[in-house]
Amino acid sequence: MNFHEDLNNEARKLVTRRWFFKQCGVGLGSIGLASLLNQSMFGASARGKVIDPLSPKPPHFAPKAKRIIYLFQAGAPSQLDMFDYKPALEKYDGQPVPAEVVKGQNYAFIRPDAELFASKFKFAQHGQNGAWLSDALPHLAEVVDDITLVKSMTTDAFNHAPAQIFMSTGSTLFGRPSMGSWVTYGLGNESENLPGFVVLSSGGGLSGGSSLYGCGFLPTVYQGVTFRRSGDPILSLSNPAGITREMQRKSLDTLKNLNEHHLEVTGDPEIATRINSFEMAYRMQMSAPELVDLTKESKETLDMYGAVPGKASFANNCLLARRMIERGVRFVQLFHEAWDHHTDVTGGVKKQCGLTDKASAALIKDLKQRGLLEDTLVIWGGEFGRTPMVETNAEAGRSMGRDHHPQAFTMWFAGGGTKPGLVLGETDELGFHITKDRVHVHDLHATILHQLGFDHTKLTYRFQGRDFRLTDVHGEIVHKILA
Repeated sequence: MNFHEDLNNEARKLVTRRWFFKQCGVGLGSIGLASLLNQSMFGASARGKVIDPLSPKPPHFAPKAKRIIYLFQAGAPSQLDMFDYKPALEKYDGQPVPAEVVKGQNYAFIRPDAELFASKFKFAQHGQNGAWLSDALPHLAEVVDDITLVKSMTTDAFNHAPAQIFMSTGSTLFGRPSMGSWVTYGLGNESENLPGFVVLSSGGGLSGGSSLYGCGFLPTVYQGVTFRRSGDPILSLSNPAGITREMQRKSLDTLKNLNEHHLEVTGDPEIATRINSFEMAYRMQMSAPELVDLTKESKETLDMYGAVPGKASFANNCLLARRMIERGVRFVQLFHEAWDHHTDVTGGVKKQCGLTDKASAALIKDLKQRGLLEDTLVIWGGEFGRTPMVETNAEAGRSMGRDHHPQAFTMWFAGGGTKPGLVLGETDELGFHITKDRVHVHDLHATILHQLGFDHTKLTYRFQGRDFRLTDVHGEIVHKILA
């Protein structure tokens, strides 16, 4: 249990004891137990003002990164068509995969002895370190010296929903807090007018649903806030016709007084969440419309991202992410669910890179020129990889695709104290198994928390009698990717 949680539990004990004495008519509530509560606790201060559960909190040690932009490529991009160049696949293209390679493996949609499938993209080396990238990524090739490529990621989950949940929460089970929730729980929020954890989406619907940005058993104040693609950034943000801002303020003040009284009596942390949500929504009515108005950006910036004001797109979301972190948002997660290429993987990768490559590279350039990349960690990746074997199924209408491959896949990182220009990890000649520098999802989470200033074993929350953490009982920091 960490320091914050010790204080939170003590606060609940104090408030519950206070409630007991009031109910018994002893009158000891006036002794002033509330004065013992501080900003690390849920409850009310001695003046009756509600403590904001999202107030900024210090990490365990000095961080390298202060904020995160996570470009989650849901559906699982094919590493073999973008990052992990395998000349051997060209040599053995169309031949059955050797039995010893796939021994003991099971697949969702293909036979273990399916034919090997070479990428149709051309690969070339880029940057000072000669990183291999396919020609599907011309814009990332321009900033390859600013990113860290990890080609040896691995996961425990085999299908999309559990794998997405695992990547987001450290568990394949529903009900665990997402990474963004853990970060805002540990660090709080630096912005008074925007949420600490914001979610943007493009592409299709998420297999893992809202669990990918949910708060699980943490108080709901730490849940990700979704911004809509068009109209009001958040549903019901605008006042109904005939309701002025002054009328709304008076109503909120009355409601706040009632909630503060209820909080003082019961000590329920969800009441603090409720108060915070009402007040944040009121402030966002002024800040959010200005935030999402991309017409305030220069033509050069819009062109660099490929962003079009008023049009829902991954490019617009990348630019919005930069605008959000400038305004103090701690964790911005972009979901682009469009990479599940069981058929025509070549056409699918080409299309999605056309939608995402330019904006992803522009985000790195933009953050760097504004002096924000140094302490902003950018993460790019999906939930697993794709097989070196082809998926073809006439009955399902599939051909020239790739199946799920949890054994090895690629992610990249930029800024936030990671080592630019580094390529870490290797897979065998067919891209099937990791041969060097294996990085598990738990290791990824431990490393991200480390860059934010946390000992991942100590960022915990007690629930149902035991301490939980993002990395469960696993995770080793990947020091090789850190500057």
